[in-house]
Parts: sequence; structure tokens; C-alpha cells
Amino acid sequence: MKISIGCDHSALELKNDIIDYLKKQGHELIDRGTYTKDSCDYTDFGYMVAKDIKDKTVDKGIVICYTGIGMSIIANKVKGVRCALVGSKDAALLTREHNDTNCLALSAKYTGRALAYEIVDIWLNTAFSNNERHQRRIDKITKYEEEF
Repeated sequence: MKISIGCDHSALELKNDIIDYLKKQGHELIDRGTYTKDSCDYTDFGYMVAKDIKDKTVDKGIVICYTGIGMSIIANKVKGVRCALVGSKDAALLTREHNDTNCLALSAKYTGRALAYEIVDIWLNTAFSNNERHQRRIDKITKYEEEF
């Protein structure tokens, strides 16, 4: 699977750990930065990942910042991106099964490396349920996007 990943300065270590972890599994990664611990704006890196998803350059995206909140907000500003901030294994499963998310937001503050690996594994390996009620809701989200 081809995955775009980006972070801010607070999440650099977790991003690099996830990149190494996913490469060992055979995934292809596009690292959108940041590459140093120098203070930066998460918005720039989250936008690049979301744009990769929108442009279909990648299959999925992962964005990480201190809380994950800012990254999820910026990613969801890009049409066609459904990003969820996930902090548990159960949420990782449900956001794929119910919402067919194509972008995962993680918190470097609240998510340790081991839990991040589990969340990423579940999120990447869980298929959308194709349940009619879930698809109906996703279709509404897509329709609402068209209004703006």
C-alpha cells in the first residue's frame, strides 16, 4: 500500500518510528515532513498529505501532531478526505468499518509507540463494511462537500 505521512515538530520521532515500522511490512511511504524538531506549522504538512489523498497519489494518509486535533482539522478541509483522530484500537476499527476513512490522525502526546503501531495496523487492515446505512452517511458527507 502507498501511504503519505506527515507531522509537525512535536511528532517527528513517532512519525519516523511509524515509517520504519510500515516499511518493514512492505508499504511504500511518501514522507511529507517535517524533518527536524524546529518549530513549524502542522498545517503545511497535513495539507500535503491530504492533497496526496485527494490527487490519488496514495492509497491512504497518516498525519501526526501533538494532539492530533490540528492535523485532523486541516486534513478534513481537503475535499474527498475523511480523516479521523484515533486514540484507541476500537476507534481505529470503527472509523474504517463505518466511515471508510482515508486519513488517520494520531497524537504524539497521547499515543505511545506500541499503541500507535496497533492502531495503524488495525486501520490499514480493516475494510469498509459496505453497510447501506454507513454508505448513505458517507454519501451525505460527499454531497455536503459539494455545497462549498
